[in-house]
Amino acid sequence: MLGVGVVVFPVCYLLVRAVGAAGDDLTARVVRSQVLPWSVNSAVLVLAVAGTCLLVGVLTGWLIACTDLPMRRAVLVVATLPLAVPSYVAAYGWTSTVVGLRGFWPTWWVLAAACVPYVPLPVVAACQRLDGGLLEVARAAGSGPWRAWRQAAWPQLAPAAAAGGLLAALYALSDFGTPALLRHQVLTLAIHRQYGSFVGRERAALLALVLVAGALVLVALEMRARGNGERWRTASGAARTPRRVALGPWRWPALAVTLLPAAIGVVVPLVALLRRMALGTRTPLDWSNLAEATVSTLTVSLVGGLVALALALGIGVLAARYRSRTVRALESVAFSAHALPGIVVGLTFVYFGLRTAPALYQTMTMLVLAYGVLFMPKAVGAVRTSVAAVPPVLPEVARSLGRTPARAGLLTGRLAAPGVLVGLCLVVVTAMKELPATLMLRPTGMDTLAVEMWTRTSSAAQGAAAPYAVALVLVASVPSYLLTRRALAVDDRRGVEDERE
Repeated sequence: MLGVGVVVFPVCYLLVRAVGAAGDDLTARVVRSQVLPWSVNSAVLVLAVAGTCLLVGVLTGWLIACTDLPMRRAVLVVATLPLAVPSYVAAYGWTSTVVGLRGFWPTWWVLAAACVPYVPLPVVAACQRLDGGLLEVARAAGSGPWRAWRQAAWPQLAPAAAAGGLLAALYALSDFGTPALLRHQVLTLAIHRQYGSFVGRERAALLALVLVAGALVLVALEMRARGNGERWRTASGAARTPRRVALGPWRWPALAVTLLPAAIGVVVPLVALLRRMALGTRTPLDWSNLAEATVSTLTVSLVGGLVALALALGIGVLAARYRSRTVRALESVAFSAHALPGIVVGLTFVYFGLRTAPALYQTMTMLVLAYGVLFMPKAVGAVRTSVAAVPPVLPEVARSLGRTPARAGLLTGRLAAPGVLVGLCLVVVTAMKELPATLMLRPTGMDTLAVEMWTRTSSAAQGAAAPYAVALVLVASVPSYLLTRRALAVDDRRGVEDERE
């Protein structure tokens, strides 16, 4: 399939470059000195970030969807705002606020705050389909509230939580900007350092293959957590909507927990950026340049999101309807691209453009193809989850009523479309923040907001970079808000049902 092919292409590039360095003594010494300690650092960071995101994200999603938490609509919107702030912007804000901040702990909390929204969004959607009748049966059988939730509710929420946790873990595994700014030694930092020297690219390829192996392990764990159970119902009346849980005196502490990631990942960075803007800069702001960068960001991220969605459709549908070993292997390969650092994908396409298709080098076509490779896993997850929620008997019923196979398939497409569009919004907001591949592949004369901000930051012009960072946050907040629209609509319908009862 085309989607798997474009993902395998960077991996093949890594293998070719790694083979050339396999017998080199210097490479062997570098790999031995860096792979083990930096792999341990990466593994510990990934486990810490994923565990934090699962704990806080599941709690946040459940509080929003299943309790009388105050201001649930606003909380859901605020909970997604960290998606609009690039993690390296959040790290820059913290380093500007707290002098000397570095190491594992700040890297952990900044990345965790940036990745937490990956979990509550699917958990809220899963809570809307939660069967309250199972909870009542568990309570009637003598289980306490916590045990009943663990036995009856958690199995229904686990696949959605695992999917969000996988995205958080893969993001933490592949991120470069945050560990670089906070001086935490991980594999991505080693890869970038090796790629910085021409003779070190083969060694960087070997290190990147370790990231791919780690991604495959994470995907296997997510598949195990997801299991083989079906995620659809044949009739809406089969499930009983659970009543909202009254939090009582715990309402306001619970509200504080749900808002904590936004405070870490959004409030502190924005305050730091606004403070930088207030201090001013020697270089006046070029409003026309800011407008051009904003338009470029919107254009390339939207087109790249559509490319990623097109590449993910086939794999997502197969993963939703079939559970053979071949399909699982295809899905694993697709998700492994999420662990590839942007610089690896960028260099792959540079190599392809210079050697095979020079006419495509430094064109928008090559840039959006790179976005498709980098962000296809997010689209695969959205397509798989949305299609899996559609009962497969519906197209069969349509066929029995005389519909053509194409029209029967469109029925599944229409029912899965809202979830697929949510996945598209997630890809678009992530593409807006992408930096390494954009720096290498963007057309001459085209700069995105992320490129403009990073260029000024790297030249110690923090004041001049602040307006571009603020603009990036504002632009990325639009698709972040759209991610909550579906959940908010469902929450409104559920609120009407609660009032009727």
